[in-house]
Amino acid sequence: MSYSKSLFTLFISSGLSYAATLSVYQDKTFYTYAPNSQFIGLTQHVTAKCEGNTIDVSTMLDCPTEQRLCKEVETLETLVKKQKVIGYNESLLEKFVSLPQPQSINASEWIEAAKALADEKATIFSTQENIIKERKILEKRLQKQAPNKQAMQTASVCQGELELIIPYGYVTFSTSYEANIDEKSITVTQNLSILNRSGIDIEAGKAMFYYRRANPYVRAVHFSPWVVRKYEPRKNRMYKKAKVSTAPRMELSMVADSVAGAVMPEPVVSYEDAREYKITNLSLPSTGVPLEVQVQTWKSALHCDIKAYPYANTKAFHVCSFKPKYQIDVNSWKVKSGSEVINEHAVGEYAHGTYNLYTKIEEDIKIVRTPIVKKERETGIFGGTARKKDGFTLTVTNKSDKVKTLTLIERIPTSTTQEIKSKLLSVKSKTKIDYKLLKDGKIEMHLTLSKNESKKIEVLFELSYDKEVKVSY
Repeated sequence: MSYSKSLFTLFISSGLSYAATLSVYQDKTFYTYAPNSQFIGLTQHVTAKCEGNTIDVSTMLDCPTEQRLCKEVETLETLVKKQKVIGYNESLLEKFVSLPQPQSINASEWIEAAKALADEKATIFSTQENIIKERKILEKRLQKQAPNKQAMQTASVCQGELELIIPYGYVTFSTSYEANIDEKSITVTQNLSILNRSGIDIEAGKAMFYYRRANPYVRAVHFSPWVVRKYEPRKNRMYKKAKVSTAPRMELSMVADSVAGAVMPEPVVSYEDAREYKITNLSLPSTGVPLEVQVQTWKSALHCDIKAYPYANTKAFHVCSFKPKYQIDVNSWKVKSGSEVINEHAVGEYAHGTYNLYTKIEEDIKIVRTPIVKKERETGIFGGTARKKDGFTLTVTNKSDKVKTLTLIERIPTSTTQEIKSKLLSVKSKTKIDYKLLKDGKIEMHLTLSKNESKKIEVLFELSYDKEVKVSY
């Protein structure tokens, strides 16, 4: 069965209410549905609107036991009660032990009583420890799922559509990319990860996810004339030194999201526009674990090269270039070749109409860059012009048993004034070097190294300037 047919089958088989909608932005979330009770969820700071009119949200005295999160709260409360009962038992046992002692002592009876008391105390201690451990586990799990232990409700049951405005950080999403590359092509898979820890179990027939704010502030701009005036020097003004405030500084706190992996049913996902996604048939319970869904997969032609910028970093690296069929939203990648993982944290960027993906370091290429002429040394003065030669050598070694082809990007100084001139004198090696001098002093060299081969390249340039001028570069 094709991918589109399987998605259609999943869509038809859903039992969700298609009236419910979800819109997730970078600053807040809107959830609209038709409620059948006053219960909202184990949440806080939520605004509710019934048919467009704001209604009151308050705390419920009793959390409905049929609700999933309420069952977890009930289990936690039962443990708290057990812990208190064990504490009372321990206190009563201590009181029995401290009762007045009889005048006559039967040694065997005392020994049996002591054993029974010790055994009961050990049982109480062990039970109490287990309850404390279990309680901590449940509390941690509940904190990951909901920001509040108390259930929230509306003032009355909304007879129409109820819209919940959920604060930032309770429902979040992120996109990620996986690249599978071969010699000539790249297969890009875009994934969406959705996390709900709002305390509200969400089911939506249509869910939209936007990489933008719901209420961006746009400042109005009006025309103002550009006025030329007669120059008048400004008068010096006297300013009093401001007093240092001793008031305490305010600190901002942010909601932290817990992330863990989980297997969830795959909903129907579509790419709507750049940084905009739609999911139908979405079931998103507030579990605090991400729902992972695949957005789309596409292929593109690929060209890979080994590059190095020795003036900045003597490490060579692999860079693969391609033209994306869709806009790339984030620049963090997982790169594979077949089943082999090349890099789980690769970086990419747009450049000159293409997208460059920096896949890995080329460990078999070693580059050493050393200066030729000390910068303080001037090579001559002709008339009123000083001329200074400078340069560097590059020693490039292929340590592997395979032929390596790479591109070196180097530079010579470039001048922004007519008073200082710079020119390339030579790029020399024992064998001819294929190079180009581009604008801004950029030198692009293409090398092919046989196995275990080493090449030494000498780059010389000259600066000319008035002998009274001091230069730095």
